[in-house]
Amino acid sequence: MPGHENDGDNTPRRADTAHLDDLLSPDEGQDEPAAGARRAAPQARHRRWPKIFLVAALAFVLVIAAVLGFYLKSLGDAVSRIDRDPALLPDASATPIAPGDPIDFVLMGSDSRGSDQGRSDSLMVAHLSGDREHLYLVTFLRDMWVTIPANKTVTHDSKAKINAAYSWGGPALTIKTLQNLTGVTMDHAVVIDFEGFIKLTDTLGGVTVDNPQASTNLGYTFKKGRITIKGKQALAYVRQRYNLENGDLDRAARQRSVVTAIIDKTLTAGVLANPKKFNEVLSTASDTMTVDSGLTNSSVRSIATSLKFRSGAGVVQVQAPISGFGKSADGQEYDVVDEAGMKELSAALKNDTMADYVANHPQ
Repeated sequence: MPGHENDGDNTPRRADTAHLDDLLSPDEGQDEPAAGARRAAPQARHRRWPKIFLVAALAFVLVIAAVLGFYLKSLGDAVSRIDRDPALLPDASATPIAPGDPIDFVLMGSDSRGSDQGRSDSLMVAHLSGDREHLYLVTFLRDMWVTIPANKTVTHDSKAKINAAYSWGGPALTIKTLQNLTGVTMDHAVVIDFEGFIKLTDTLGGVTVDNPQASTNLGYTFKKGRITIKGKQALAYVRQRYNLENGDLDRAARQRSVVTAIIDKTLTAGVLANPKKFNEVLSTASDTMTVDSGLTNSSVRSIATSLKFRSGAGVVQVQAPISGFGKSADGQEYDVVDEAGMKELSAALKNDTMADYVANHPQ
């Protein structure tokens, strides 16, 4: 039979040459069933597509798992290096935070140098809403005239600027003063010194803010409009208070805007999609801050993964209310707390209704 002869060779035909018969046309001796086989071949190739798709999907899942594993490991390594101080909070037995509850962080930027305790050059409460959709940065002016509880330095309650609490009793006394002022128990504390601030903005490659008024400070010039700042330049920007139209109020606004810009830059694709940069930012942040002992590795991961905002747009800037300015008996100029306004702010923090507060008190 054509195509089945061995040309006198008694050696059996090799099985791996059998496919050659399929290449022969019918007039070359190919039987009709072979034609049917040719028609079935496209169907066989079609049946292979689901397998290819499944393999590709599996590879994609494995890549995603590897990436997530890297980020979770980086986050875990970074939070493990954070300094934790059980003395930051005045009350170590804070009430556990249940799912859906808001979280209040006290953020302090200190100007401490060596053995000098320094003062809290910036003081904010970062209120993370219960739905985790917004973070409200509430600035408390450093010159607010408040009652500071008795402490090792002053043995009785006394009136002073709020930043004096840091030099008299460190973060714990500052937080205790804030709690007395607002009636709100603070959940966590974060302290970053100015050297840490410089490193963080440098690692991020600078942050961009809207500067409402041109100014110069410490040899740096800041034009009006969108500017990008980092390192010592950023430090000069947030520390300036003189030669600004509204003095300390403008300074506080600058501090809020830079913190917002840091959060925004950290959440951008340029950082999150760049494993090396992401790891650098986390490492710098963890090496330049001190937190309370309640901010454990697991709690940091839990809070980080619960956030529902993905940019600085989820951060809302708020100024704690003042009603004017005064001067103490010894000649200190200070900011007068708006008592009625403070009650409203306190209620909003307690009841997690900051959105309503902001709507009723445009900044």
